[in-house]
Amino acid sequence: MWQVRASYDSKPYRKAQMEVYGGVCHPSPSDLTEAGRAMLAKDPNTTGSLGMAISEAVEVAAQDPNAHYALGSVLNHVMLHQSVIGQEAMQQLAEAGDAVPDVIFGCAGGGSNLAGLTFPFLGRLREGTKTRLVACEPAACPSSLTQGEYRYDFGDVAGLTPLLKMHTLGKDFVPPSIHAGGLRYHGTSPMVSHAVNLGLMDAIAIEQDDAFEAGLLFARSGGIIPAPESTHAVDARGRRRDRARAPGGRRRSHRPRALRQRRARPAGVRAVRVRGGAAAGC
Repeated sequence: MWQVRASYDSKPYRKAQMEVYGGVCHPSPSDLTEAGRAMLAKDPNTTGSLGMAISEAVEVAAQDPNAHYALGSVLNHVMLHQSVIGQEAMQQLAEAGDAVPDVIFGCAGGGSNLAGLTFPFLGRLREGTKTRLVACEPAACPSSLTQGEYRYDFGDVAGLTPLLKMHTLGKDFVPPSIHAGGLRYHGTSPMVSHAVNLGLMDAIAIEQDDAFEAGLLFARSGGIIPAPESTHAVDARGRRRDRARAPGGRRRSHRPRALRQRRARPAGVRAVRVRGGAAAGC
């Protein structure tokens, strides 16, 4: 397995878990593949990206007659597989007596989690529902929905995947090593890109500092620590709430006064703010 270098360095326990189940984990880019060596020759200090890890995994799988590679995000079959998320959300909302939500916010990277949550609700638009769907991507790595181009591009850095029509920043784009590693991808799912292009889904970019503070507030209020990726959606939800509450429609900060004043945090809290994110290309 090849894990993005930023994630490999910042989350060593994921490597340990892979090894428990008998896997071997390598930081990407590595010197074990032609694609990896080319990337290291270009930038020996690169923190890697999902596109780089995919290139290495695809290269190794393509050379092994007994191996097959199935990308775990971006492609159409993954969107279909992940739709169980939205179907379960529909059932839970129905049990709570609120079957038709006003807005759904989802974090956006490659697009699989976002599509899984929103696409079942997207299908209901044909029934006349008015649910607004919002993709929340990191401003540090705007996965093309807010800043990229809608065109054909490769899903990996080495150009080993088929060409995909999607919103993209370009396959050679190397994102900063932000804490939400699962969102560090140069493009977005063709199906999600198509939905945005048709105007069926909106897209916004969230600053990582705002997402992190929203996640802290969420955890301290509800007792659940959200993943760094999910905090982008949490922050977007907070912004909508505060716009609705502000007199005359004025926009105001979603953060409570204590957070706006940068209250002192307990020792060690800053350590949560690490580089990297989820494993990729494995």
